[in-house]
Amino acid sequence: MRLGQITARQRQILLLLMSRTEGMTAAEIAAEIGVSVRTVHREMEEIEKGLQGADVLLHKKSGTGIRLEGETPEGIAQLRKRLLEGKPADYSVEERKILMLCALLEADEPIKLFALAHSLKVTVPTVSSDLDELEPLMKRFKLNLIRRRGYGVELEGTEAVRRRAICRLAEEYLDYSDLVGDGYSDAREPVTARLLSMVGKPVLLDVEKSLWDMNWSWTESLSESAYTSMLIALSVSVKRIRQGRRMEEADIATQDGASSSMEEARDFAVRLGETLEIPFTDSEMKYISNLFEAARDMSEVSELAHTDVEMVEMAHRLIERVQRRTGIPFQEDRTLRAGLVEHIGAAMKRIREGTRIRNPLLSPIRKDYEELFGIVRHSVDELRLGLTIPDEEIGFLVMHFGASSERLNQLGHHLKAILVCSSGLSSSRLLGTRLNKEMPQIEVLGNVSWYEAARMPKEQYDLIISTIDLPLPKDRYVRLSPLLTADDKEALLQYIQSTSVKPGGSGTAVNRIEEQRKAASFERLRLQAALMNAIVSLLDGFHVHDLDNRPDDLEGTLNEALAKVYECGAVSDAEKVKERLLERERMGTQLIPDTTLALFHTRSRYIACPSLTLFRLAHAAPLEDGAEAGVILLMLAPKQLPKESLEVLSEISAMLLGSELIELMERGGEDEIRSYLAEELQHFFNHRP
Repeated sequence: MRLGQITARQRQILLLLMSRTEGMTAAEIAAEIGVSVRTVHREMEEIEKGLQGADVLLHKKSGTGIRLEGETPEGIAQLRKRLLEGKPADYSVEERKILMLCALLEADEPIKLFALAHSLKVTVPTVSSDLDELEPLMKRFKLNLIRRRGYGVELEGTEAVRRRAICRLAEEYLDYSDLVGDGYSDAREPVTARLLSMVGKPVLLDVEKSLWDMNWSWTESLSESAYTSMLIALSVSVKRIRQGRRMEEADIATQDGASSSMEEARDFAVRLGETLEIPFTDSEMKYISNLFEAARDMSEVSELAHTDVEMVEMAHRLIERVQRRTGIPFQEDRTLRAGLVEHIGAAMKRIREGTRIRNPLLSPIRKDYEELFGIVRHSVDELRLGLTIPDEEIGFLVMHFGASSERLNQLGHHLKAILVCSSGLSSSRLLGTRLNKEMPQIEVLGNVSWYEAARMPKEQYDLIISTIDLPLPKDRYVRLSPLLTADDKEALLQYIQSTSVKPGGSGTAVNRIEEQRKAASFERLRLQAALMNAIVSLLDGFHVHDLDNRPDDLEGTLNEALAKVYECGAVSDAEKVKERLLERERMGTQLIPDTTLALFHTRSRYIACPSLTLFRLAHAAPLEDGAEAGVILLMLAPKQLPKESLEVLSEISAMLLGSELIELMERGGEDEIRSYLAEELQHFFNHRP
C-alpha cells in the first residue's frame, strides 16, 4: 500500500478493522468514526485498491461485514507497522479544526492563512471555511477571532480565558488513559498528541503527586471529574508558565470563597515550584486558589442527583418501557435505578451544553446487545425529551441495562477485585456483572478512580482490573475491555496464574481469603447498622411547619424556611444554601408534575447533616415556567455524605413518584407522614440486596 497517499480516515478504518478480527459492517464502521455509510463504502473502494500487493486481503460479505485477512502470517502485522509509522496525506475535518484551534491558542502573534493551510495540507479557502465554522466555538470559549487581509488571523482573549479553552478541549478530546497511560504514539493520533503537549502531560503526574502530598482531606472528597479537571488546569498552568505566558492580576476574577483557599494555594505553589524548579507569582497563586474553589464547586454541582425527582421520574419511565419490551424485571433492580439517575443527569447536561460525546465501546455494544440497543433507543424516543439523544448516549444506557440483566445470577466469590474504568459507572457495572457471572471466583469490591487505585493499600484487594492504562507497574494490574471478551478472560486467567493470588491456592493466600470472608460478614452488619441509623436519624429530624410567607416571593419563602432549619443546627450558612437552591430552580422548576409539591434539594459544605423538612405555605410561591408551589419539601445534605444516607434520600425521592406520599405531604399530619416513611423505609431495608 502506498502510505504516502493514504488519508487519515482510511488509516483510521484499517486500524479499526485490525482491532475487530471478527469483522464489522459498514454501518458499524460509520458509527465508530462518525461518517455516513456512503462515505465508508467510498473509502473502502480506495482502500481495496491500495491493499494490492500488501499481502492483505479485504473480505466483504453481506450479513457478516468487512474484515481483513493476511495472505501470510506476517501480512497484518507488517501493514499495522507501516500504517503507524507512515504519515497520512491529510487530516480528518475534525482533526484539522482542532489542530487549527490549538495553533491559534498557542500563537503569540497573528498567523498567515497560507501558513495554516500549508501545515494542515489544505487550501487557503478550506482554512477560511473551517474558521467560519470554528467561530461559534471560539465565542463559547469567550475568545474573539480577528481576521484581516494582510494581517493574518489570531485569537483575542486573556490568559485565563486561553487556559480555560485549552482545558475544555483536553477534557472533551482526551481520555483518562491518554493522561495517565504510557502506550501512546504521536503518529497515530495527531490531535491527542497536540493536546497532551498543550496540557503538559510529562508534568501532570508530578503535579498530582505534589497535590496528594499536601494531605488535604477535601481533595479526597472531590468527584473524579472535578479532581481530573483540576489536575489538567494545574498542569496547563505549569506548561504556560514555562512558555513565559503568565497570569496577570487583572485577568483573574475574584471567586466567592477563594480567600479561604489562598493559604492552601501558597503552600501548594511552594511545594510544586520546588519540585519543578519554577517560580509562582502572587497572581498565579490567586489563580490556583480559584481552581481549588472551582473543583469544590464542581463536586457540589451534581447536587443530590439521586433525589432529583425529574431524573428519578425519567429513569422510572425508561425502566418501565424497557421492562415491558424485554420481560426482564428491571424495576426490582435498585442499582440500575441509581445508576440511571446519576447517568441521565450528567448526560442531559452534556447534551444541553453541546459537549462532544464519545463512546469508544459503541460498535461492540451494538454487536453484543443488538436487540437491547434497539429496545432502549425506541424507549428513549418514546420519552419525547425534546432533545436529540445520540447513539453514543444510548450505548451507555444499554450498558446499564446489560449489567442489570446479568446481575440476576451472581454466584459466590473467592478473590477480591477493584475496577478502574474511564467511561463511568455504566462500563464499570457492566464489567463487574460480567465478571460475577462468567468468573464467579472474583468478587468486585467496587469502582475507583485511577488516582485512588494508585494509592489503595494492597491488603484491601487481590486484583486491580482496569479498562485504561494506569500510572502503575504493569504487574500491579490487568487491562481488560468492559465487554469482557474471550481474549480478556484468557488474559485475566493468565494474570491471576502469574501472580501470588491464585484461586484455590494454599497457605497464606487461602488463609487471607478466609479472613476476608469473615471480615466481609462483619462489614455487612456494620453497613446495615449504618443504614438503619441513617433512616432513624432522618425520620427523627423530620418536621412539618406552616409558613406564613409573603405572596409572590420565593426568595423570602426560602429565607423563612431555612431559618427554621438553621435553628435546628442542620445549616451553617443559610444564605449560601438559599443561593444554591435558587440556582437549581432557575435551571428548571422543582415542582412535581400535577401536584402543588416542590422538592427543593441540595448538597453543600454549608449543610451540617442530612435533613428532611416539609413547609406548607400560606401563599403559593412562584417557580420557574409559571408554576406555583403550595408545599415545599426541603431535602438537604452535607457535601461529604455517607453512602447509606444517600441511599435513604434516594429512596424517599423515588416514593414521591407515588400518589399516596404526595397526598400525605399536601394534607397529612407530621406523625402520619413519618409513620408512612418509616413503613416504606423498613421495607426498603429488609429487601435491600
